[in-house]
Amino acid sequence: MATRWGICGAGKISHDFTAAMKTLPPGNHQIVAVAARELQHAEEFAKKHGISKAYGSYEELAKDPGIDIVYLGVLHTQHLRAGLLFLEAKRNVLCEKPFAMNSGEVQQLITAARQSNVFLMEGIWSRCFPVHVEVCRLLSEDAVGEVKMVKAYFGSPQLHLPRAVEKELGGGALLDIGVYCLQFVLMVFRGEKPESVHATGVRLETGVDESMVVVLKFSRNRMALCGFSIAVAMPNDATICGTKGTIRVPSPMWCPTHLVVNGKETQYPLPEPTMPLNFTNSTGLRYEAEEVRQCLLKGLKESSRMSLGDSSLLMEIMDEARRQVGVVFPQDGE
Repeated sequence: MATRWGICGAGKISHDFTAAMKTLPPGNHQIVAVAARELQHAEEFAKKHGISKAYGSYEELAKDPGIDIVYLGVLHTQHLRAGLLFLEAKRNVLCEKPFAMNSGEVQQLITAARQSNVFLMEGIWSRCFPVHVEVCRLLSEDAVGEVKMVKAYFGSPQLHLPRAVEKELGGGALLDIGVYCLQFVLMVFRGEKPESVHATGVRLETGVDESMVVVLKFSRNRMALCGFSIAVAMPNDATICGTKGTIRVPSPMWCPTHLVVNGKETQYPLPEPTMPLNFTNSTGLRYEAEEVRQCLLKGLKESSRMSLGDSSLLMEIMDEARRQVGVVFPQDGE
Protein backbone atom coordinates (compact mmCIF):
# COMPACT_ATOMS: atom_id res chain seq x y z
CA MET A 1 0.00 0.00 0.00
CA ALA A 2 1.33 3.41 -0.94
CA THR A 3 2.37 5.98 1.63
CA ARG A 4 0.01 8.91 1.12
CA TRP A 5 1.66 12.33 1.33
CA GLY A 6 0.28 15.79 1.92
CA ILE A 7 2.44 18.74 0.92
CA CYS A 8 2.35 21.85 3.12
CA GLY A 9 3.66 24.82 1.17
CA ALA A 10 3.74 25.38 -2.57
CA GLY A 11 7.20 26.93 -2.88
CA LYS A 12 10.44 25.88 -4.54
CA ILE A 13 11.50 23.13 -2.15
CA SER A 14 8.03 21.58 -2.19
CA HIS A 15 8.22 21.54 -5.99
CA ASP A 16 11.56 19.74 -5.88
CA PHE A 17 10.37 17.27 -3.25
CA THR A 18 7.31 16.45 -5.34
CA ALA A 19 9.42 16.09 -8.49
CA ALA A 20 11.81 13.76 -6.65
CA MET A 21 8.89 11.58 -5.57
CA LYS A 22 8.11 10.93 -9.23
CA THR A 23 11.35 8.91 -9.46
CA LEU A 24 9.99 6.44 -6.87
CA PRO A 25 7.52 3.61 -7.59
CA PRO A 26 3.97 5.06 -7.57
CA GLY A 27 2.83 1.96 -5.73
CA ASN A 28 4.98 3.04 -2.80
CA HIS A 29 4.42 6.79 -2.68
CA GLN A 30 1.46 8.98 -3.65
CA ILE A 31 1.02 12.71 -3.14
CA VAL A 32 -2.70 13.15 -2.57
CA ALA A 33 -3.03 16.79 -1.44
CA VAL A 34 -1.23 20.13 -1.28
CA ALA A 35 -1.97 23.17 0.88
CA ALA A 36 -0.84 26.78 0.60
CA ARG A 37 -1.87 29.98 2.34
CA GLU A 38 -3.63 31.02 -0.87
CA LEU A 39 -5.88 28.56 -2.69
CA GLN A 40 -4.73 29.77 -6.12
CA HIS A 41 -1.13 28.81 -5.36
CA ALA A 42 -2.20 25.38 -4.14
CA GLU A 43 -4.35 24.83 -7.24
CA GLU A 44 -1.52 25.85 -9.58
CA PHE A 45 0.86 23.50 -7.76
CA ALA A 46 -1.67 20.66 -7.88
CA LYS A 47 -2.25 21.14 -11.60
CA LYS A 48 1.48 21.17 -12.37
CA HIS A 49 2.10 17.96 -10.41
CA GLY A 50 -1.13 16.07 -11.02
CA ILE A 51 -2.29 16.20 -7.38
CA SER A 52 -5.99 15.57 -6.84
CA LYS A 53 -6.69 17.90 -3.88
CA ALA A 54 -5.68 21.50 -3.25
CA TYR A 55 -6.36 23.41 -0.03
CA GLY A 56 -6.20 27.13 0.68
CA SER A 57 -5.23 26.66 4.32
CA TYR A 58 -2.98 24.38 6.33
CA GLU A 59 -5.88 23.64 8.67
CA GLU A 60 -7.80 21.92 5.85
CA LEU A 61 -4.81 19.69 5.12
CA ALA A 62 -4.50 18.81 8.81
CA LYS A 63 -8.11 17.57 8.80
CA ASP A 64 -7.73 15.37 5.70
CA PRO A 65 -8.12 11.75 6.89
CA GLY A 66 -6.62 10.34 3.70
CA ILE A 67 -3.05 11.43 4.48
CA ASP A 68 -0.37 9.33 6.17
CA ILE A 69 2.30 12.03 6.51
CA VAL A 70 2.76 15.74 5.85
CA TYR A 71 5.86 17.19 4.23
CA LEU A 72 6.44 20.63 5.75
CA GLY A 73 8.10 22.80 3.10
CA VAL A 74 7.35 26.30 4.40
CA LEU A 75 9.82 28.95 5.61
CA HIS A 76 11.56 27.83 8.78
CA THR A 77 10.09 30.77 10.70
CA GLN A 78 6.76 28.97 10.16
CA HIS A 79 7.92 25.49 11.16
CA LEU A 80 6.79 25.72 14.78
CA ARG A 81 3.28 26.98 14.11
CA ALA A 82 2.63 24.69 11.15
CA GLY A 83 4.37 21.75 12.78
CA LEU A 84 2.29 22.01 15.94
CA LEU A 85 -0.88 22.26 13.85
CA PHE A 86 -0.23 18.91 12.18
CA LEU A 87 1.28 17.13 15.17
CA GLU A 88 -1.62 18.11 17.43
CA ALA A 89 -3.95 16.82 14.71
CA LYS A 90 -2.08 13.50 15.08
CA ARG A 91 -0.43 13.71 11.67
CA ASN A 92 3.03 12.29 11.01
CA VAL A 93 5.41 15.05 9.93
CA LEU A 94 8.60 15.37 7.88
CA CYS A 95 9.80 18.93 8.57
CA GLU A 96 12.33 20.64 6.32
CA LYS A 97 15.56 21.82 7.89
CA PRO A 98 16.25 23.66 10.05
CA PHE A 99 13.76 22.01 12.40
CA ALA A 100 12.82 25.36 13.92
CA MET A 101 14.39 28.67 14.95
CA ASN A 102 15.90 27.61 18.29
CA SER A 103 16.10 24.80 20.83
CA GLY A 104 12.95 25.89 22.61
CA GLU A 105 10.91 25.54 19.45
CA VAL A 106 12.51 22.18 18.63
CA GLN A 107 11.52 20.86 22.05
CA GLN A 108 7.94 22.05 21.54
CA LEU A 109 7.74 20.06 18.30
CA ILE A 110 9.25 16.94 19.86
CA THR A 111 6.93 17.15 22.86
CA ALA A 112 3.89 17.53 20.61
CA ALA A 113 4.93 14.51 18.54
CA ARG A 114 5.39 12.34 21.60
CA GLN A 115 2.12 13.44 23.15
CA SER A 116 0.29 12.60 19.92
CA ASN A 117 2.33 9.41 19.44
CA VAL A 118 3.18 10.23 15.83
CA PHE A 119 6.29 10.13 13.63
CA LEU A 120 8.45 13.23 13.40
CA MET A 121 11.69 13.79 11.50
CA GLU A 122 13.79 16.81 10.57
CA GLY A 123 14.43 16.84 6.85
CA ILE A 124 18.23 16.67 6.87
CA TRP A 125 18.12 14.87 3.54
CA SER A 126 21.90 14.50 3.51
CA ARG A 127 21.67 11.71 6.09
CA CYS A 128 19.69 9.54 3.67
CA PHE A 129 21.98 9.87 0.62
CA PRO A 130 23.83 6.65 -0.30
CA VAL A 131 27.15 8.47 0.12
CA HIS A 132 26.42 9.40 3.73
CA VAL A 133 25.06 5.93 4.47
CA GLU A 134 28.33 4.51 3.14
CA VAL A 135 30.36 6.96 5.21
CA CYS A 136 28.60 5.72 8.34
CA ARG A 137 29.29 2.13 7.36
CA LEU A 138 32.97 2.83 6.76
CA LEU A 139 33.33 4.59 10.10
CA SER A 140 31.59 1.75 11.93
CA GLU A 141 34.15 -0.63 10.41
CA ASP A 142 37.08 1.58 11.45
CA ALA A 143 38.05 2.00 7.78
CA VAL A 144 40.26 5.05 8.41
CA GLY A 145 41.18 4.38 12.02
CA GLU A 146 40.30 6.83 14.78
CA VAL A 147 38.87 10.05 13.38
CA LYS A 148 40.91 12.98 14.65
CA MET A 149 39.74 15.87 12.47
CA VAL A 150 36.65 16.66 10.39
CA LYS A 151 36.38 19.65 8.06
CA ALA A 152 33.23 20.83 6.26
CA TYR A 153 32.73 23.93 4.12
CA PHE A 154 29.68 25.41 2.42
CA GLY A 155 29.57 28.79 0.71
CA SER A 156 26.90 30.03 -1.69
CA PRO A 157 26.42 33.69 -2.77
CA GLN A 158 22.88 34.52 -1.61
CA LEU A 159 23.01 38.16 -0.55
CA HIS A 160 20.52 39.01 -3.30
CA LEU A 161 17.84 36.78 -1.75
CA PRO A 162 15.55 38.36 0.88
CA ARG A 163 15.00 34.92 2.42
CA ALA A 164 18.75 34.68 3.08
CA VAL A 165 19.36 38.13 4.56
CA GLU A 166 16.20 39.26 6.35
CA LYS A 167 15.93 38.52 10.07
CA GLU A 168 12.13 38.30 9.90
CA LEU A 169 12.50 35.47 7.36
CA GLY A 170 15.01 33.56 9.47
CA GLY A 171 17.96 34.51 7.28
CA GLY A 172 21.67 33.95 7.76
CA ALA A 173 24.28 31.42 6.74
CA LEU A 174 24.01 29.21 9.82
CA LEU A 175 20.37 28.12 9.64
CA ASP A 176 20.30 27.86 5.86
CA ILE A 177 23.57 26.16 4.92
CA GLY A 178 25.80 25.94 8.00
CA VAL A 179 23.38 23.36 9.37
CA TYR A 180 24.65 20.92 6.73
CA CYS A 181 28.25 21.26 7.89
CA LEU A 182 27.40 20.83 11.56
CA GLN A 183 25.11 17.87 10.99
CA PHE A 184 27.89 16.17 9.01
CA VAL A 185 30.26 16.53 11.95
CA LEU A 186 27.67 15.13 14.37
CA MET A 187 27.04 12.23 11.99
CA VAL A 188 30.75 11.39 11.92
CA PHE A 189 31.01 11.57 15.72
CA ARG A 190 27.78 9.56 16.10
CA GLY A 191 25.77 12.17 17.94
CA GLU A 192 28.34 12.84 20.63
CA LYS A 193 27.99 16.20 22.33
CA PRO A 194 31.11 18.32 21.83
CA GLU A 195 33.12 19.41 24.85
CA SER A 196 33.32 22.95 23.52
CA VAL A 197 31.92 25.18 20.76
CA HIS A 198 33.85 28.22 19.53
CA ALA A 199 32.24 30.40 16.88
CA THR A 200 33.23 33.64 15.22
CA GLY A 201 31.59 35.40 12.33
CA VAL A 202 30.42 38.60 10.69
CA ARG A 203 26.90 39.96 10.60
CA LEU A 204 25.00 41.85 7.95
CA GLU A 205 23.29 45.16 8.71
CA THR A 206 20.07 43.17 9.05
CA GLY A 207 21.56 41.40 12.06
CA VAL A 208 21.90 37.91 10.57
CA ASP A 209 25.19 36.10 10.02
CA GLU A 210 26.86 36.49 6.63
CA SER A 211 29.79 34.16 7.33
CA MET A 212 30.79 32.01 10.26
CA VAL A 213 33.51 29.62 11.38
CA VAL A 214 32.72 27.08 14.09
CA VAL A 215 35.33 24.95 15.84
CA LEU A 216 34.14 21.95 17.84
CA LYS A 217 36.25 19.96 20.28
CA PHE A 218 35.20 16.42 21.17
CA SER A 219 36.50 13.91 23.69
CA ARG A 220 39.89 12.27 23.15
CA ASN A 221 41.27 15.42 21.50
CA ARG A 222 39.17 15.10 18.36
CA MET A 223 38.34 18.28 16.47
CA ALA A 224 36.02 19.62 13.78
CA LEU A 225 36.14 22.80 11.72
CA CYS A 226 33.14 24.19 9.86
CA GLY A 227 33.12 27.27 7.63
CA PHE A 228 30.10 28.65 5.80
CA SER A 229 29.03 31.85 4.08
CA ILE A 230 26.17 33.35 2.05
CA ALA A 231 28.57 35.94 0.61
CA VAL A 232 31.01 33.80 -1.38
CA ALA A 233 31.36 30.42 -3.03
CA MET A 234 33.45 27.88 -1.12
CA PRO A 235 34.81 24.37 -1.85
CA ASN A 236 31.56 22.87 -0.48
CA ASP A 237 33.25 19.62 0.47
CA ALA A 238 33.94 17.66 3.64
CA THR A 239 36.96 15.65 4.77
CA ILE A 240 37.27 13.07 7.53
CA CYS A 241 40.87 12.58 8.68
CA GLY A 242 41.64 9.38 10.57
CA THR A 243 44.77 7.74 11.88
CA LYS A 244 44.72 5.24 8.99
CA GLY A 245 43.43 7.34 6.09
CA THR A 246 40.90 9.88 4.86
CA ILE A 247 37.37 10.01 3.54
CA ARG A 248 36.42 12.95 1.35
CA VAL A 249 32.93 13.93 0.29
CA PRO A 250 33.40 16.20 -2.75
CA SER A 251 31.12 19.09 -3.62
CA PRO A 252 28.22 19.20 -3.09
CA MET A 253 28.85 17.72 0.35
CA TRP A 254 25.23 18.20 1.44
CA CYS A 255 23.79 16.14 -1.46
CA PRO A 256 26.76 14.17 -2.80
CA THR A 257 27.06 11.75 -5.70
CA HIS A 258 30.77 10.92 -5.23
CA LEU A 259 32.88 9.53 -2.41
CA VAL A 260 36.68 9.36 -2.18
CA VAL A 261 38.16 6.88 0.29
CA ASN A 262 41.96 6.89 0.58
CA GLY A 263 42.19 8.33 -2.91
CA LYS A 264 39.77 5.89 -4.55
CA GLU A 265 36.62 7.48 -5.96
CA THR A 266 33.19 5.85 -6.22
CA GLN A 267 30.17 7.38 -7.94
CA TYR A 268 26.55 7.21 -6.77
CA PRO A 269 24.53 8.72 -9.63
CA LEU A 270 21.05 10.12 -9.13
CA PRO A 271 18.08 9.30 -11.37
CA GLU A 272 17.22 11.95 -13.94
CA PRO A 273 14.38 14.30 -12.90
CA THR A 274 11.23 14.43 -15.01
CA MET A 275 10.94 18.22 -14.71
CA PRO A 276 13.22 21.20 -13.99
CA LEU A 277 14.42 21.57 -10.38
CA ASN A 278 15.25 24.61 -8.26
CA PHE A 279 18.12 23.23 -6.19
CA THR A 280 21.21 21.07 -6.68
CA ASN A 281 20.62 17.30 -6.90
CA SER A 282 17.06 17.64 -5.59
CA THR A 283 16.03 14.24 -6.90
CA GLY A 284 18.00 13.01 -3.89
CA LEU A 285 15.02 13.99 -1.77
CA ARG A 286 13.69 10.60 -2.85
CA TYR A 287 16.02 8.91 -0.34
CA GLU A 288 14.53 10.92 2.49
CA ALA A 289 10.98 10.07 1.39
CA GLU A 290 11.81 6.36 1.23
CA GLU A 291 13.43 6.47 4.68
CA VAL A 292 10.21 7.94 6.04
CA ARG A 293 8.14 5.23 4.37
CA GLN A 294 10.27 2.48 5.85
CA CYS A 295 9.97 4.01 9.32
CA LEU A 296 6.18 4.23 9.01
CA LEU A 297 5.94 0.63 7.80
CA LYS A 298 7.90 -0.46 10.88
CA GLY A 299 5.75 1.62 13.20
CA LEU A 300 8.67 3.82 14.28
CA LYS A 301 8.16 7.32 15.67
CA GLU A 302 11.55 8.62 14.58
CA SER A 303 14.36 7.71 12.19
CA SER A 304 17.74 6.37 13.22
CA ARG A 305 19.23 8.28 10.27
CA MET A 306 18.24 11.62 11.84
CA SER A 307 16.89 10.99 15.31
CA LEU A 308 15.11 13.59 17.40
CA GLY A 309 18.11 13.51 19.72
CA ASP A 310 20.36 14.38 16.78
CA SER A 311 18.09 17.30 15.89
CA SER A 312 18.05 18.55 19.48
CA LEU A 313 21.85 18.51 19.77
CA LEU A 314 22.27 20.13 16.37
CA MET A 315 20.04 23.05 17.37
CA GLU A 316 21.77 23.40 20.74
CA ILE A 317 25.07 23.87 18.94
CA MET A 318 23.56 26.34 16.49
CA ASP A 319 22.02 28.32 19.36
CA GLU A 320 25.43 28.56 21.02
CA ALA A 321 27.13 29.58 17.76
CA ARG A 322 24.52 32.30 17.23
CA ARG A 323 24.97 33.50 20.82
CA GLN A 324 28.72 33.87 20.37
CA VAL A 325 28.35 35.74 17.07
CA GLY A 326 25.50 37.91 18.37
CA VAL A 327 22.68 36.78 16.09
CA VAL A 328 19.31 37.09 17.80
CA PHE A 329 15.93 36.30 16.24
CA PRO A 330 12.53 37.53 17.44
CA GLN A 331 11.69 33.91 18.34
CA ASP A 332 14.49 33.91 20.93
CA GLY A 333 12.61 36.27 23.27
CA GLU A 334 14.58 38.33 25.72
